[in-house]
Amino acid sequence: MQSIHAYPRAGKGGNVVQVWVYHAVAKLPSFQELAKMGSDIDHIPDYEKTATGDLKPQAELAEAPRLDKATAVNIVQNPLKRKTPEQAVNDAVSFAETHGLGEHAALFGRAALVARDMDNFGSVTTLQEDERRALEYERDHKWHGPKMLWYSIGLCAIGAATQGWDQTGSNGANLSFPKEFGIDRPYGRDEWIVGLINSIIFLTAGLIGAFIVDPLNHYFGRRGEIFITACCLTATPIGSGFAKSWQGLFAARFIMGIGIGAKNATVPIYSAEMAPHRVRGALVMFWQLWVVAGIFLGFCANVIVKDVPRIAWRLQLGSAFIPSFVLGAGIFFCPESPRWLMKHGRHAEAFKSMCRLRAHDIIGARDFYYSWVIYEEELKEARGAGYFRRLWDCFSVPRIRRANYGASTVMLAQQMCGINIISFYSSTIFVNAGYTDVEALYASLGYGAIQVVATIPTLFLIDTKGRRTLTLATFPLMCIFLLAGGLSLLKQDGSRGERIGPVVLFIYLFTICYSLGEGPVAFQYSAEVFPTIQREQGMAWAVCINNTFAGILSLTFPRMNSVMTPTGAFGFYAGLNLIAWFMIFCFVRETKQLTLEELDQVFSVPTKDFIGHELKVWLPYFIKRHILRKKIPKPPAIIAAIINARNQAFQISFPRRVIAYK
Repeated sequence: MQSIHAYPRAGKGGNVVQVWVYHAVAKLPSFQELAKMGSDIDHIPDYEKTATGDLKPQAELAEAPRLDKATAVNIVQNPLKRKTPEQAVNDAVSFAETHGLGEHAALFGRAALVARDMDNFGSVTTLQEDERRALEYERDHKWHGPKMLWYSIGLCAIGAATQGWDQTGSNGANLSFPKEFGIDRPYGRDEWIVGLINSIIFLTAGLIGAFIVDPLNHYFGRRGEIFITACCLTATPIGSGFAKSWQGLFAARFIMGIGIGAKNATVPIYSAEMAPHRVRGALVMFWQLWVVAGIFLGFCANVIVKDVPRIAWRLQLGSAFIPSFVLGAGIFFCPESPRWLMKHGRHAEAFKSMCRLRAHDIIGARDFYYSWVIYEEELKEARGAGYFRRLWDCFSVPRIRRANYGASTVMLAQQMCGINIISFYSSTIFVNAGYTDVEALYASLGYGAIQVVATIPTLFLIDTKGRRTLTLATFPLMCIFLLAGGLSLLKQDGSRGERIGPVVLFIYLFTICYSLGEGPVAFQYSAEVFPTIQREQGMAWAVCINNTFAGILSLTFPRMNSVMTPTGAFGFYAGLNLIAWFMIFCFVRETKQLTLEELDQVFSVPTKDFIGHELKVWLPYFIKRHILRKKIPKPPAIIAAIINARNQAFQISFPRRVIAYK
């Protein structure tokens, strides 16, 4: 019997692998075979490589194994578990003493033991009785949290209403402001001007606003950036309401878009960095809930002012300042993001902030110290501190690139699904279907109400069923209902109710499916998948994708509606739903109930391996279990599948899960 120990070379950069191989039989695996199990394996102390690529024993053994940057394949590896309990405590005490937290040194020692194995804190004998009770209560009541946590998350969510309110304000205003400015001809130049006025806020949000997020966050912090954008989004809707020409309206919305882009890229990050990992999905999802609440309130405003002569559209556009005013007035009562403070070396303030957001100091110390440990790991991978260097890392560093694939996919899918042709132009669509202007406003109000109601169940599903599951389940249904709605527009005979009823029904069913899946997932997923050091750049790119394509959609739909007819436009977006489903299947990985830092390990799996596992293992299982209704066992996760395959190939066994991927 032989044993092989593969260790990383000391000081070697990049991801490395550490493998214990026991009971190897027959021929030893080649160097190339071992290399398939990780990356940068170029030094195996027990063996040396021969000219044929095989291994032979060396006389000299290596030092004790060391795993610098290994990451598990879809099984999260806690860096604190690499240390003995004594080492973990000593390191935590040293951290507290060297970062201005000496008075809490003993607390951080106990917190390190809890963070080392969060699910088995009962074995930590040094915990005080009140600390143990607090941890047990947190485990059994995942929604428990201090008032400041709920206030901060809720206030940020209200800020999201600005975007939804503006969408629906312009939705209703589209029926009247073109007449005010003499651009109401349904073809040619006027058609493009109306589309440009509607789309400019999204184009500037994606192409300008998203990319000023990093400097604003760097110099002003999360709260300061949110306050600045809230001021912008309070002033510009009012400016829109006082516009004297379409050029003036265009200018106000141009600036408004910059504020929306900067806000959209920061508020979800701020919420995600404050939320406990067990309910992060639900808490951050308040963003989407308030986006749709803003849509509903905007439709309410449209209905309320519908009978005001001439200035109705001004009130519809101007009323969008209300939620942003509330956001700006309340943001400085919230604590600054603990992770932002930690990133800027203000550890004592960061710990104080974390404790304000947690129910007990032991929970705050555990979450803060664990975040710092992972942040230090991330810094080892950082290639540069410059803005453009970090932005480039979103495309060049494998782990960050895979996160970027997922975030860009869900953001693009939100526009591909066609929901925003309803949000932007539902009143116009309902008028074309046969409703009067007033009836169209009421039908749009129903659309907004359904979005709010259908989003609420997702608060409880997103952290149990998961982000990937919800989107994969709802996109095929959205395709069917959108196509059915488009085909219903072809019916010209029968009573008015028979012609209009099916259109409204299928649009409402489409909206329900969107609200249960893609709607809540897009910004939630994008805010959580990037590492701390790349979070602003990653989210900026995701927001750029989302808003730029929203702008393109808003710009092109009026022309598409007249050239392709509403049925053709609906059919076009129904087809895009299927393409979006395929993209999500390939690139969006599950992130439910993991800490922001543990997601580094989720995205350590190469895309090729991930897609292969989903196609060869999970897709056949899904078809047999849920379509053919066969009672078959659930297949193992990707890590278990990979280990089993390699055990069979190499006839070996692993004493612990330490496979690493580049």
